[in-house]
Amino acid sequence: MSDATPATVLVYSSRSDVRAAVRLAVGRRPAADVGPLTWIECATADEVVQTVDGGGVDLCVLDGEAQPTGGLALARQLTMEVADRPALCVLIARQPDRWLAHWSQAEATLPFPVDPLTAPAVVAGVLRDRVGRRPVTR
Repeated sequence: MSDATPATVLVYSSRSDVRAAVRLAVGRRPAADVGPLTWIECATADEVVQTVDGGGVDLCVLDGEAQPTGGLALARQLTMEVADRPALCVLIARQPDRWLAHWSQAEATLPFPVDPLTAPAVVAGVLRDRVGRRPVTR
C-alpha cells in the first residue's frame, strides 16, 4: 500500500448534524496510510442508492437512526442489490442493535454519538481491508 491511499466515503443521515459529527470525528486522514478522504453527504436513501450505483464510493457510513429509511435497512438493501457495493459501516445508538448490523452484513459499526478517538481507527481499518478486495462478497 502506498503511504496514503485516497478514498471516497459517503455519509448518510437524514440529520445534517449527524453527518457533520461523523466527518469531524473521522477527519480527512484517519490514519497515516489512509487518506485523504473525499466526503460525499447524502440526506436520503434514494441519494445513497443513486450515488453508489454511480460507482467510485469506497465506504458508506450509514446512520441506523435515519428517517424514514434507517441505515441498517439501507445497508441490507445495498448488500442484496449491488454486486460491487462499497464497504459498509453503520452508526448504532444502542449496543443491542449490533445484531441488526450483523444482519445487514455491514463490515463495521460505530457507536453514536461518534467517538473521535475510535472512529478514525474503525474507518481506516475498513478502508484498509477494502483495498484489493473488489467486489465485496459475503
